[in-house]
Amino acid sequence: MKTVGYAAHSENTELAPYHFERRELRPNDVAIEISYCGVCHSDLHTVNGDWGPQPYPLVPGHEIVGIVSAVGSDASKYNIGDKVAVGCMVDSCQECDHCHDGEEQYCRNGMTPTYGVPDRLNGDITQGGYSKHIVVREEFVLRIPDNLDMSRAAPILCAGITTYSPLRTWQISKGSRVGVIGLGGLGHMAVKLAVAMGAEVTVISRSNNKDTQAKEIGAKGILVSSDQQAMQHAASSLDLIIDTVPVKHDINIYVPLLDLDGTLTIVGQIGPLEEPMTLPLVLGRRRVAGSLIGGIAETQELLEFCAEHQLYPECETIKMEQINDAFKQLATGDLAHRFVIDMTAFEA
Repeated sequence: MKTVGYAAHSENTELAPYHFERRELRPNDVAIEISYCGVCHSDLHTVNGDWGPQPYPLVPGHEIVGIVSAVGSDASKYNIGDKVAVGCMVDSCQECDHCHDGEEQYCRNGMTPTYGVPDRLNGDITQGGYSKHIVVREEFVLRIPDNLDMSRAAPILCAGITTYSPLRTWQISKGSRVGVIGLGGLGHMAVKLAVAMGAEVTVISRSNNKDTQAKEIGAKGILVSSDQQAMQHAASSLDLIIDTVPVKHDINIYVPLLDLDGTLTIVGQIGPLEEPMTLPLVLGRRRVAGSLIGGIAETQELLEFCAEHQLYPECETIKMEQINDAFKQLATGDLAHRFVIDMTAFEA
């Protein structure tokens, strides 16, 4: 299948149009014409080589929504014309205990990300959703509920599931007390989801500049991390903290905010942190954890949850040709929304 997208050709060049071929359909494959693709901060990190050398040319994008255009001979879950989605992974071994438990993201043999790695069967580099078409194994295709707005649904596949999974893992419900560090693309979704689950949510930020914005999406307000008196007053007041900060930072100032058996879970930074202090962990039986995305079943559950509550990311729709400007804003700005590329308007 010949298609076109935007690709990075090196860590020092802007994304540019790129013509390439998708694989022929395997028996259990689904071909999708992409309608919308979200822009994730990890796309920027990846194409810039921040996480190591990349197999350029590379088409990023792992928040994909579209329409089924063809199905393989053995594929039975979807029909041509169905509204579907693809998230951060497109394959796993399907044989290990984690895969059997619906935790494909933790596949013991390594899940296959949507872009930038060799395909499990033929070794070709996977290419993502900044393109007109994609071909994905049926088991990793998700169904879009009829009452979910496709134009705003794409970031649910990454920003949504990245924050939903720890909320479910630590059993957040009515009466839970949740802190969210940062009100960017991940943080604002964490707030919306936790509020919909019935939690009392506090945004933790270096300033109160986004206090109004935080309250508008359901948080009780902002706790300013640079205000030592306010931080001391808030000690032991939270059951779970979702840390969305995407760069190296000091988590020690946040740990005392946790109550007994509380958890700070890291979903933003992939890499080093400032040296942790164990005293507040030991004294409060607190813990620091990490969380990736969710499995396929949990991601489908999230899509249904968002449809039920009509819960959407804050989105700014852009054309494919505007992606480099969007990347510049991601690199320099503190955005409390997600860019979504309208692929229906893309013509190379």
